[in-house]
Amino acid sequence: MYVPFTHMEVDGVRIIGIDPGIAITGYGIIDKSASSFRPVVYGKVTTEAGLDSCQRLVDIYRELTSIFEEYKPQCAAVEELFFNKNAKTAIIVGEARGVAILAAANAGLDIYEYTPLQVKQAVVGYGRAQKRQVQTMVKLLLGLSEIPKPDDVADALAVALCHGSSYKMQQILDRS
Repeated sequence: MYVPFTHMEVDGVRIIGIDPGIAITGYGIIDKSASSFRPVVYGKVTTEAGLDSCQRLVDIYRELTSIFEEYKPQCAAVEELFFNKNAKTAIIVGEARGVAILAAANAGLDIYEYTPLQVKQAVVGYGRAQKRQVQTMVKLLLGLSEIPKPDDVADALAVALCHGSSYKMQQILDRS
């Protein structure tokens, strides 16, 4: 889904948030100015279930690279892997995450990583917030008419908002 916004304030930064997955990798690009967030574009990269996993990873890399080239984010915020009980799933999601980080690094983006707890804390103010609470805050903070779907897209926007909230502090830390 495209949200019209073409002007970014001079003191702002363009951030892409990424929620990696092998079937669906959510992304959301926001512009952060001194006092506000504006959505630029958000959506998903999908891969076909029948494809071999190597081809799926290549597809994710190519799509993300294309998105970076078109929208020119300055930094990428990537959700850290949340390990569940299924090790096979964790490995393939980790591979998709690695591909997303590689694509961002090759595009010259600064890369920041956040745990789900950090994202919830930044967006909702409570690290144990429910998914629906995070989605509602994403909608409110970005002035969207509805919660982005699927969940991976809303999660990616939440990761971008998390980084946007800590961007000034991160700049100070990077300088020291």
